[in-house]
Amino acid sequence: MPTASIRMCRVEEMVGAMADLVKEGKVRYLGLSEASVTSLRKAHAVHPISALQSEYSLLTRDVEKEILPACKEMGISFVPFSPLARGLVTNDLDISNLADNDFRKSLPRYQGEHAENNRLLAAGFAELAAGKNCTPAQLALAWVLAQGENIIPIPGTKRRKYLLDNAGAVDVSLTPADLQNLEDLLRKYPNTGERYSEAMNKLVDRS
Repeated sequence: MPTASIRMCRVEEMVGAMADLVKEGKVRYLGLSEASVTSLRKAHAVHPISALQSEYSLLTRDVEKEILPACKEMGISFVPFSPLARGLVTNDLDISNLADNDFRKSLPRYQGEHAENNRLLAAGFAELAAGKNCTPAQLALAWVLAQGENIIPIPGTKRRKYLLDNAGAVDVSLTPADLQNLEDLLRKYPNTGERYSEAMNKLVDRS
């Protein structure tokens, strides 16, 4: 459900309409996308919400404060999109080679000082992955999976080899020391930038 739709009508009305589809047998489960914790609780009070989709990765952690605890409390699966930070943490993305119409070129993380910070961060991340005998993508996904049993990341890919690579993340076991090393790396390169531009941020449900 696009965030704009949440803003255009009351959450209760929207979920109530979808709940009718469940009663009619046309829909089995209900899910939301990019909903705030307030919207999520209002929706869940009308009809059980099975899943919430929001961006979550090593670089985008806004959901940790309220969303993740709320999902765990209400038994809602959390489905992170862009768990590879839109390719940034794979260490094989050359920002200078992105096509002019590539959506990412409009994002702060791919511009100016943020781009350089993230290039260095990705290189350091690749070193940590090599130490775990896995790819950077697998390490990034393993980190997301380690954040909760109700988390099901959905990395996007167009190629089968990347699909197989991503699937291998389930075999990567992270120790407390591994997790600390990742946090230390992020503290070393903190200037990652916002995930969206100021204009796009206004479309995200925050209330």
